[in-house]
Amino acid sequence: MSPISSHINLGKRKLHKSAKEYFDGIRKGDVSTLGQAITVLESKSQEHRSTALELLDMCLPFAGNSKRIGITGVPGVGKSTFIEAFGSFLVEQGHKPAVLAVDPSSSITKGSILGDKTRMMSLSKSEQAFIRPSPSMGSLGGVSRATRETIILCEAAGFDIILVETVGVGQSETEVHSMVDFFLLLMLAGAGDELQGIKRGIMEMADLIVINKADGDNQEASKRAKREYKNALHLFPAHEYGWIPDVSLCSSIESKGIEKVWKIITSYFELLNDKNIFDQSRSDQLSAWFHSSINQQLKELISDHPKYEKLINELLNKIQTEELSPSSAAHTLVHQLIKE
Repeated sequence: MSPISSHINLGKRKLHKSAKEYFDGIRKGDVSTLGQAITVLESKSQEHRSTALELLDMCLPFAGNSKRIGITGVPGVGKSTFIEAFGSFLVEQGHKPAVLAVDPSSSITKGSILGDKTRMMSLSKSEQAFIRPSPSMGSLGGVSRATRETIILCEAAGFDIILVETVGVGQSETEVHSMVDFFLLLMLAGAGDELQGIKRGIMEMADLIVINKADGDNQEASKRAKREYKNALHLFPAHEYGWIPDVSLCSSIESKGIEKVWKIITSYFELLNDKNIFDQSRSDQLSAWFHSSINQQLKELISDHPKYEKLINELLNKIQTEELSPSSAAHTLVHQLIKE
């Protein structure tokens, strides 16, 4: 066997560790093993899926001890720059942040850029931080189907701050909101124009709005934007738990305002603990995970199983010839699943 073939085979064996081997490496804080385990989570292989489910059950008792923070924002707002500055600040404060950044996959090629490690060069070099770009692979809203599972593994590995970055398209904000404790919305100055283009639902979900790039000639415009966003927030219903969302200024490039952002987030978690509702928040996240998993697994069952391919094609033909509406065809398919 050639040295190259031997190396390739060795690599393949490494991806077929047992759940216990992955678990032991994760608990030791081995980021290489953690990365391999996440790859197994993302795999569609049935063998990998069985290992992943066993591993999740092992890790679950050692998870849940982090602060889960979702971060979204309009295109060009500087999410990666903000996350690098924020993550570096957290490391300086003695924390271990894990960044889960979901790259949008092409609906045609299924390929993704996976460039967040390139955009977060400084943070990626820190031994106390972990950055994992994951392809959305066509999942609902551009959120990786394994994001929730990855959170559990990162927590079991000892990371105490989990930052989940959305791709900022459509349903992704709602999906991420259901898996985190705190939801941060990054915006730019020019609030009058920006408010016209941002969905009301995203504003209502935000626990904090951070106006980024508040530096140089943009400082006065950022202050005006802050006032406009604060006025806009008063139009929305009060947040659950009695939390009043705030608006803060930040310059990620100059690392200004980062500490203020962290203080606001910390005060939110203090409120949850004071009212003894943190556990309820986590319970809600588990429920959302359960329902999301049902939807995802049913979708995979239908799309990946050969025995349904013929039925799907027949139903599609009937839709195209207007013998059935798409709703009726879907109803037929679901009832066939129930019968079996």
